[in-house]
Amino acid sequence: MKGITLALTIVVASHNEGKLAEIRRILAEDLAGAPIELVSAGSLGLPDPVETGVTFQENALLKARFVAQRSGMPAIADDSGLIVDVMGAAPGILSARWAGEHGNDVANNELLLKQIADIPDDKRTARFRCAAALAVPGPGADADGMHPIVSDHVEIGEMPGRVIRKPRGEHGFGYDPLFVPDDQPARASGGPELTSAEMSADEKNAISHRGKALKALVPAIAQLVTR
Repeated sequence: MKGITLALTIVVASHNEGKLAEIRRILAEDLAGAPIELVSAGSLGLPDPVETGVTFQENALLKARFVAQRSGMPAIADDSGLIVDVMGAAPGILSARWAGEHGNDVANNELLLKQIADIPDDKRTARFRCAAALAVPGPGADADGMHPIVSDHVEIGEMPGRVIRKPRGEHGFGYDPLFVPDDQPARASGGPELTSAEMSADEKNAISHRGKALKALVPAIAQLVTR
């Protein structure tokens, strides 16, 4: 990256240090050499916002703006989920709490499999979708310590594939053990197709919805550290 002159801290709007590490890996190559440090909102003691959006884009922007306003630093946030075509784009933004309890991956997977149990294999098409947002605050804060948002940007990434009938794989999280991406890593050539949960972190990041959305944010991030 040429012309970079400013050091910058960007807050990832998450309390999940695992997600912070994943985002660092995804952006590492594109931002190599850039004086950018990524930290989590949790490490700064910032609360989680209430996600009231009805689309991935709305929730990603809501989270990024929330953190940028309170930290006074640029913030990155993402919102993602699984879209099953035969279910009319569900679970969608409700993916993480599809069975009622937020983050109960086993219950979510079991409910999804029951709901599409009678659907033929060739009709079980689906896609993971991610919205990644960048919010940039202005200088100065109001009486409540809130910084104005001077710009924001959101990008969308998708990973198409299909839902299988039984979970496979020990990596990843959420619906990864049930999802076979259309884009397969080279080592799957001639062998069985891999679920997202059977891929290495690097293999998944190279094709994932989150990876595509975050990488599309790189030009907007680069503008923050160049003159």
